[in-house]
Amino acid sequence: MQRKFLALLLIVSAFLALGCATSDSGEEDMVSETDSQADAAELYTQITEDDDYGQWELMPGTEEMSPGQGVHGEMITVYVSDDAFSALENNESVMPDGSIVLKEGYNSEGELQEIVIMQKIDGYDPENNDWFWATYSADGEVVSEGRLSVCYDCHSGAEGGDYIYTNDPG
Repeated sequence: MQRKFLALLLIVSAFLALGCATSDSGEEDMVSETDSQADAAELYTQITEDDDYGQWELMPGTEEMSPGQGVHGEMITVYVSDDAFSALENNESVMPDGSIVLKEGYNSEGELQEIVIMQKIDGYDPENNDWFWATYSADGEVVSEGRLSVCYDCHSGAEGGDYIYTNDPG
């Protein structure tokens, strides 16, 4: 029974992940070449080589390998850049430009399954509070990036403000 549940959970997660890559029209909602500040591959290099995100603060009120909810994994770890951490600690309603929230999603065995990033870029997507979204496989390959409707549709309802779930980061 548990194997069937896990198999079903994996299938549902795969369909939801595929939904991140397309817009409602079925066309990819990717970053255009004119959005030079928004590049998921460059962002991954920045946060893994230039500024090791593993040294960042955890989202206030969370801990490593917290129980996850939704599509991000059975367990999650949420890191925030210094500017995002300061804004959250000061209860600011809007994250400053350049803020990054990074969520690692793990399966029940504690294996990393995905990395999801939201980065605030001034003027990038004013209709959705200027957030750039990117999802990566466990080995850092870009899965989807850009104005991802499945991401902003969910995060627009965050009570924490500015698309940030502060009370329930799952």
